[in-house]
This record gives sequence, C-alpha cells and structure tokens, in this order.
Amino acid sequence: MAESVKLLGALPSPFVYRVIWALKLKAIPYEYIEEDLTNKSPLLLKYNPVHKKIPVLLHGDKPVCESTIIVEYIDEMWPQNPLLPIDPYERALARFWVKFAEDKGSSVWRMFRAKGEELEKTIKETLEMLQNVEEYGLGEKKFFGGDSVGVADIAFGSVIHWLGLIEELVGEGVIFEAQKFPRLHAWIKNFKQAPIIKENLPERDWMMTFFKGRREAILAASA
Repeated sequence: MAESVKLLGALPSPFVYRVIWALKLKAIPYEYIEEDLTNKSPLLLKYNPVHKKIPVLLHGDKPVCESTIIVEYIDEMWPQNPLLPIDPYERALARFWVKFAEDKGSSVWRMFRAKGEELEKTIKETLEMLQNVEEYGLGEKKFFGGDSVGVADIAFGSVIHWLGLIEELVGEGVIFEAQKFPRLHAWIKNFKQAPIIKENLPERDWMMTFFKGRREAILAASA
C-alpha cells in the first residue's frame, strides 16, 4: 500500500500553493490539513519543530519542510511529469532561477508589510528583480524550462501572481507594467492558463479581503 501524503498549510499562502501545484501537476492524491497559525497544532509543532511554519509535506510519517525543498522532493519521489529538466545544465539553470525567486522575490512580501521609505525601498528592489527576470530569465520561451511548467515557473508563479494583488493593496501605482515587462506578462498569462494551474489558483476577491485585513493589522501593530 502506498504511503499517505498530507499537506499542512494555511491558505492563501503562496508557499503552500507551490506545493499544491507540484502535487496536482504530478497527479498525486493527498490530504490537505488547514493550520491556524495563531494557534499552531501539535501536528505542525511535531513535524516542523525547528521553524514551526507551513507548508509541511508528510509522506507517511516522514516530514519535508520549506516549499522549494518540498517541490524538489515531490519531483524526485514521483518521476512522472518531471518538473526539473533532464539535462544537467538546464537543471542547474532551473535551480538558479528558483534560488533567485527565493532571494529576490522576498522584496514582494516585505513590500506587503512596509510603508513610507521602507515601502519605496521594497518597490525599487522588486522592480530590479522583475527587470532581471525579464532580461535574463525567459528569453523567447513559453515557460522557464521550455514548453511545460517546471520548478522555476512554480517558484515565480507564487511571486508574480501575489504581486498583482499586493501592488493594489499598497496603492503605489502599477509596478508590474505590461509595457516594461512584456516577456514576464506573456509568461504569467501562459502560466495561469495552464489547466492544472488555472484550476488551482486562489479566488482573487477572497484573497484581497484576507490580505487587506492582514496588512491593516500589521501596519497598526507597527504604528
């Protein structure tokens, strides 16, 4: 009997969606367990005692933590519909852009929590991140790795899709302009139209309500 797969998460976390997309692209049955991050469950504390964060993938009784590590684990454990290229150089490129999304995409999440000068700084960092991906990441390809969704698309999908909502919340004009980033705009359109991704995107109005309340609470607490 195959070992059960469970995902501990909290929606609409972009990091949880990375894992959801990977599982769905691989057609892996799993049980989703919603966590209350204000009152973390014994299960979460048991299986991620170091960071006490979501997402956590449970494969049988083996926990895997951190979204990008979970996605690679899924790809290695279930080889159907590979998310990493077979060619070693292409794999290295994919991992480079995943790391870039992790390191530089953090400006988007800091933007969500910022105001004043700090907000201006995070917007500048976000624009620099977008420009690098526009110039060097995509070329003329449909997706980062070619014709199908891969690990780099999953990593950046969780940044760019949420950026569209966050830039509206912070109210500083349009950051992700189509005329400045035509390749990225074409890519995110292709990404969100891929059937598995399209069927597993969070509902925008609900997301907006959720994140609006979170941002207001964060700014009030820091005042």
